[in-house]
Amino acid sequence: MPVKLTQQSNINAQLPYERFQQFGPENLTEAELLAVILRTGTKDTSAVELAEKVLALAKYPREGLLGLHDVSVEELTQIRGIGIVKAVKLKCIAELSNRMSRARASTGICFTRADMVAEYFMEKLRHKDTECVYLLCLDAKGQLIREKKLSDGCVNMALISPREIFLEALKDKAVNIILVHNHPSGDPTPSRADRELTDNVAGAGEQMDIPLLDHIIIGDNRYTSFKEQKLLR
Repeated sequence: MPVKLTQQSNINAQLPYERFQQFGPENLTEAELLAVILRTGTKDTSAVELAEKVLALAKYPREGLLGLHDVSVEELTQIRGIGIVKAVKLKCIAELSNRMSRARASTGICFTRADMVAEYFMEKLRHKDTECVYLLCLDAKGQLIREKKLSDGCVNMALISPREIFLEALKDKAVNIILVHNHPSGDPTPSRADRELTDNVAGAGEQMDIPLLDHIIIGDNRYTSFKEQKLLR
């Protein structure tokens, strides 16, 4: 006797494109959304199954779609059916998603508040295994003009030049600036080099009439603000 498929079974059997048209993107799983981007699978693997393998590469603490940003092109191409074109496409989707999220987050943020700046950078920097330094250029209302990555990698804070910082600030006609960097150890306690850099930049800012409002160090779900800790000169 033939087995009658339930409505749910019929839905599960549909292609992601058909599911999209019938139910909208908000009702697709992460694997189905990626399958639409991938378009094709292999002879033995559907696009959805291929997408599930991609998502499985993302590990703790950022699993699933959120963790795609941390998976390298080399790791993606280890999956049978993911060539360089599909891998690059997936990485571009992840980066677009990240930029859209940060663009939304920056709207309306008061960058003169350390907790809001820390929240803005937390997910971007807290799991980095290298030290990254950012300069935030602000207007007179405390709104972000531009964020500039000053360094990415194994950083000797003493080698970051106040001259470089203020050249960037002058380009943007910044009224105030903020420094942000992460500690890969997860401990945001300022080092001696962090303190020396902060003092040097704050002193130069006084002379340039472009004050350093804060230096914020991002750790693992916690932060240190030089302003809040009264460590600014």
